[in-house]
Amino acid sequence: MDSLQGVGKLLVIAGVSLAVLGGVLWGAGRLGLVSFPGDLRFGSESWGCYVPIGLSIVLSLLLTLVLNLVWRWFGK
Repeated sequence: MDSLQGVGKLLVIAGVSLAVLGGVLWGAGRLGLVSFPGDLRFGSESWGCYVPIGLSIVLSLLLTLVLNLVWRWFGK
């Protein structure tokens, strides 16, 4: 039964984290923060490619911070 409770907590944390991340991205889009410095865009009129390197770095830092806080909160 303990393992099911652990999995349940993990799923709740993952769901809340995804909801918060979705809200942040939605809010950033509404504020016009579509691209970060370091993002690459290239292509022509018929095709295009967008590589969000700057956004990936920012999200990585934020998720690292959030996960460290969660692990300290649960004492693992």
